Amino acid sequence: MSDISFDKARRHVLGLGCERGTPPAEMLALANAALKAAGIGESELAAVASIDSRGQEAAILAVAAHFGTPAVFFDAERLEQETPRLKNPSAIVFARVGCHGVAESAALAATGADGELVLGKIKSAHATAAIARIGLQKA
Repeated sequence: MSDISFDKARRHVLGLGCERGTPPAEMLALANAALKAAGIGESELAAVASIDSRGQEAAILAVAAHFGTPAVFFDAERLEQETPRLKNPSAIVFARVGCHGVAESAALAATGADGELVLGKIKSAHATAAIARIGLQKA
C-alpha cells in the first residue's frame, strides 16, 4: 500500500482511468458523479489513484488538486493483482494497458488487502471512476 493517510473521516479512494488528453472538466464531473452515486462527501476522500502511465495526466492531477488529496499511481503489474476483486474486469483494458481495470484496481490497490469497492466503475466519454473504502481495522 502507498503512504496514504487514512483516518476515520478520510477512508475512501477515488480510482480514475482515462484516455490521454481527457478534459479536466469531464474528469471532475465524473468524479463528482461518482461521489454522489456512492453517497460520499469530498471530505471523506483520502486520495485519488490511477495507473502510473497517467501520472502526468492533467485531468487526474486536476481532480486531486480540486479535492485537496494526493494523487497516487501504480504500475500495471500491481493493478493486475487486483483482478479477482474487480466488479468489471475488461479484456479490452488488459490489451491496452496490461491490467484488467484501472479505476477499480487503482482504488483497491490504494486501500490495501482489506479495502472494498463501494462503487464499481462508472464511465464518461473518455474516463472511468470507481471508489474503494479502507477496511475498518486500518482506520
